[in-house]
Amino acid sequence: MTAAFFTAALLWGPVASAAPVPGPEARDIDVFTRKALARIGVVPGLSLAVVRGEEPVITAGFGVANVETGVAVDANTRFYVASATKSFTALAIAAMAARGAVELDTPVADWAGSTKLPPDIARSITLTDLLSHRSGVENDPIAFRAAMSGDHSPRLMQALLAETVKSADTPHGTFRYTNTGYNLATTLIEQRFGPDWRALVSREVLVPAGLTQTTAWVSRARRGGVVAVGHTPGPDGASSPSSLQKVDATMQSAGGLMSSANDMARWLELQINDGVLDGRRVFPAGLVDATHRPRVAQKAVFGPYSRDGYGLGWQTGRYGDDVLIHHFGNFAGSRTHVSFMPGRRLGVAIMANEDFMAGELVDLLADYVYDRFAGRPDLEAHYDAELAALAARRDKRLAGLSASRAERAARPWPLSRPTSAYVGTYVDPAMGRMEISEANGLMKVRIGVMSALAEAFTKPETIRVELSPLQGEAITFAGPDSLVFEGRTFLRAPR
Repeated sequence: MTAAFFTAALLWGPVASAAPVPGPEARDIDVFTRKALARIGVVPGLSLAVVRGEEPVITAGFGVANVETGVAVDANTRFYVASATKSFTALAIAAMAARGAVELDTPVADWAGSTKLPPDIARSITLTDLLSHRSGVENDPIAFRAAMSGDHSPRLMQALLAETVKSADTPHGTFRYTNTGYNLATTLIEQRFGPDWRALVSREVLVPAGLTQTTAWVSRARRGGVVAVGHTPGPDGASSPSSLQKVDATMQSAGGLMSSANDMARWLELQINDGVLDGRRVFPAGLVDATHRPRVAQKAVFGPYSRDGYGLGWQTGRYGDDVLIHHFGNFAGSRTHVSFMPGRRLGVAIMANEDFMAGELVDLLADYVYDRFAGRPDLEAHYDAELAALAARRDKRLAGLSASRAERAARPWPLSRPTSAYVGTYVDPAMGRMEISEANGLMKVRIGVMSALAEAFTKPETIRVELSPLQGEAITFAGPDSLVFEGRTFLRAPR
């Protein structure tokens, strides 16, 4: 609706054509989504956008944003999109390259200037390598601090470029999906040009596209409206808010945006129409389409989808006989599915505030949309059977989780000394500071914004922690003054 039309509607009263009546596809999608949420039960809420050509078919919210508050989800509710952020970041960098500010396919050493990146690596990798997961390099500390602990600063991240090493098992030119490439790319760009990745994505993508409900700041999303909270299964199997929620410090270039169904509909329209939105060209012709072109080959199957390549922030592959450009994402209680079919000019974005079962659920909803538009003759019978099978997997998975928790609770405590003997601050210069504390006889572990109570592990002098919910990690006390976590040795700081 144009501004002039909107003003006229206010002056002259309701206009019959202002709100189009949902078509049969939208009504069927709405009905099936409600049925699926009720059947699976553990997913508190989700938002959904479906776009065909230049028009949204449906943008809607379902369920609640937080089981503790009961606030309903609508098309304006912000959800964490996780790794679907990569397509925004990659487009922002591609837009810079289109203006000649950076070069996608020349070594980063040619434009980045003096950095802590090892010189041989700087001379051998490009931005395309980093953005398409073919760089053949690793840097666990920079990725961990950016996405998980949140313990970082621009100066520290630039210093951590020195931790970049060549992968021992994935050489340059070979696909290996990680966050590291995006973190390295935006750290280099920030050091060279100044603005951080948030400012970069906002300037190059969000503002031109009018994505006013999309932000890289959790705090701003909360000030602007309802924010969906990530959920995981509690001890009784019911979903409860995850112990690890995204904060401003852990929003990062490989997974750091919040968005709404309304904005994701605009994002899909941009992708389907090569940068044209609302009938207006927002990005140069060919730029958006170019991000969909695979830069590295892969051969994989992800549920009902085959994957054959990766472009700039997009997986390439197929759903059935149709080419499917897509990217998914998940993190500690959040799950996102974004995909579109260029040939059918049809796209789907679904964001859920749970990821124990929501991964399969949101993919199933997207499949329903594509099959509904394709006119699948056995649509309802097929998807009723799929929902029944998903419910059976839910029951099996919840039973397995309950049994695992009971088994862990029955383990003998494997530490040879009193808990107080392990209390202290342990430091790895690259990974950060880990705090071990004691409260009511229990051991608590904290690193950055992550914290968890320790459980018994299966080997002497080891504990298990879920710093990221449902993902157990071992900590080994290697001596009176050191521990090993994520393959790194942390030394106890002087008391």
